[in-house]
Parts: sequence; C-alpha cells; structure tokens
Amino acid sequence: MTDTEAELVRLERRGTIAIVTIDRPDRMNALSRATVTRLGAIGRELRGEANVRACVLTGAGDKAFCAGADLKERQGMSREQVREVLSLYQSELDWLSSSDFPTVAAINGVAVGGGLELALACDLRSMTEHATLGLPETGLAIIPGAGGTQRLPRLIGPARALDLVLTARRVSAQEALILGLINRLVPEEESVLEATLKWLIPLADGAPIAQRAALHAVRAAARLPLDQGLAFEREQYEHCLVSFDREEALLAFAEKRKPQFQGR
Repeated sequence: MTDTEAELVRLERRGTIAIVTIDRPDRMNALSRATVTRLGAIGRELRGEANVRACVLTGAGDKAFCAGADLKERQGMSREQVREVLSLYQSELDWLSSSDFPTVAAINGVAVGGGLELALACDLRSMTEHATLGLPETGLAIIPGAGGTQRLPRLIGPARALDLVLTARRVSAQEALILGLINRLVPEEESVLEATLKWLIPLADGAPIAQRAALHAVRAAARLPLDQGLAFEREQYEHCLVSFDREEALLAFAEKRKPQFQGR
C-alpha cells in the first residue's frame, strides 16, 4: 500500500468502535478504483480484530458522504474495466454487510449513486438534516451496479425502490427517515459522526456474543424462509445460552448492578 492509497480512506478507533472516513473531499469523496480497494483492505484488517464492536463509515467534510463512482476516472475506462470495477464493489465492500460487527453509515452530506449504495450495504444509517440521497443512474443510461437494486427493495419495499430508481430523483433527509432509508436524523447543528458514536454507546457497553448472534439472525431473515430462519435463530440463541456473559447478566440483575460482559 502506498502513502497515497492510505490517504484515500482513514481508519481510526474510539475504544472498540472503528471509524472509517473516505477522505477525498475535493472529489466529493467519490469512489475511485483505488478508494474501493483501500476500503476492502480496511475491512479485512478490521475483521481480524476481535475487539471491534462496530464500524462507522463516513465521508470527510460536510458536503458529501460519497458522490458515487469517480466519473472523471470512469470516462477513461473501457467496458471491460468498468466490469472489473463492478466486481471490485462486491469483493471489496462485502464486509460491510457480512462482518461479525454491525456497520453504520454516518451520512454527513450528499450520498448519491454508489455513495447511497455504500450506505445501503451498512446495517444502520444516520444522516444529517442537510444531506440528500439518490440513485441517478437511469438518467445516465445505466442502473445501480453496487447492490442498489437488491438492497433498496429489501429495505423500503419494491414500489418505493422503483420510484427512486426509475425517476432518479433526490430524497431529503426528512423523506429518507419517513421511507425507512435511514434510522436516525441528526439536527443540523450537531456533528453526525459524534451523534452516531453517542448512539452506539449501548452497543459498545453491551454483551458481544448476544449482539453478534442477534446481528447474524436478523441478517438471515432477508435470505431464509421463515421456518429456516426460526431454526437459525434457535442456533444463535444457543450461543448466548451457554455463554459466561449470560450467567453474568443474571447475577448482575440479582445483585442490582451493571453487568461486566467479557465476550465469552
């Protein structure tokens, strides 16, 4: 990894919370090929750390979370190179929706095209009041190619997803909350990153095994029939049932104190 690649995306930690920041404010934090590759490298690094309880993904500055594909770079690509980049989206960004820790998009500004798809890949989303969302691809004679046509209907339903994809219109933060696109709306005067970190305090202090089991069980609901999902839920419950943390929770309740979870 070169120094330039490292500068495209920054990784820092606040205790057990990892913060990943796309740092290309001059390009509206657009997803160049090198940026996507760097995001993938960070994901693999975080997956190897047992103490990561959550990851917050955001953009540098206050204008853009991510403006999607770097169109300046894209203009010089052949069709085959574009296909390679689309494959990179899947291989390098899959960790956002499949890691043992939850991922949260802290949307600090415009999130359009691949930028919105990046946020959709995360488990949760918070958003500042001045930000807007959108999938403008059909207006550019293409379709969302980083999971947007699949994740958006699962989140807000097919009819609402078609409205956004076919009209390519922008969505305000207020409408995004109503549609269920985001979980939290952060007032203009507050830092969306700091508000998101505050929101995650209960997670940072919670029971790691139970949180991981719950994360896997809820994610499974999107892909499994109900009977299989219920069986998978029971399997995940078993991980909690035999844990030290469950015994600690019961003891702490009896002793009227805060439990001290150890993740075992």
